[in-house]
Amino acid sequence: MMESKRDLSITMARANVIVLFLSLPLFVVQFSIFVLSQEIEDIELTFNPALLTIAIILGIATHEIIHGLSWMVFGHKPLSAVKFGFQWKTLTPYAHLKEPVEVNVYRIGTFMPGFILGILPYGLSLLLNDGNLFWLGLVHTAGAGGDWLVLWLIRRVKSGTLVEDHPTHAGCYVIEP
Repeated sequence: MMESKRDLSITMARANVIVLFLSLPLFVVQFSIFVLSQEIEDIELTFNPALLTIAIILGIATHEIIHGLSWMVFGHKPLSAVKFGFQWKTLTPYAHLKEPVEVNVYRIGTFMPGFILGILPYGLSLLLNDGNLFWLGLVHTAGAGGDWLVLWLIRRVKSGTLVEDHPTHAGCYVIEP
């Protein structure tokens, strides 16, 4: 029996353009929720620029490491199954899983960086009224825009299906018998 691969990916350049347009409404929603959740006199939108810059730079590398570690742990893959790099043409860092994996493992690995670096700090910023956590969460939620897009592209892939990370695009191949 021969298998085929269905391409559910998008070029990095196209993904970056889509994410740019999707990030603005996301920014407005997150900003509005933060402001509306606080007492007006208690709103803390200030931040330490040096600290935030360092956190964002470290967060970019950490984002890709989280992809790789998630795929390794949940997919029971060795470190050698993940390639880390930087696509200079689109100024995009990446983690590439070189082996097929069940789609839910792929989803988890795709979701985790935006959740850990974006959604969690943002949620904590709401609870603690912390401007640094707010900006960090906001930037990394938007920074995971390509991941949110990939999750949208694979939304109809059934559990149990094998997928193979696309080597140069955002997304994957769906392996079909």
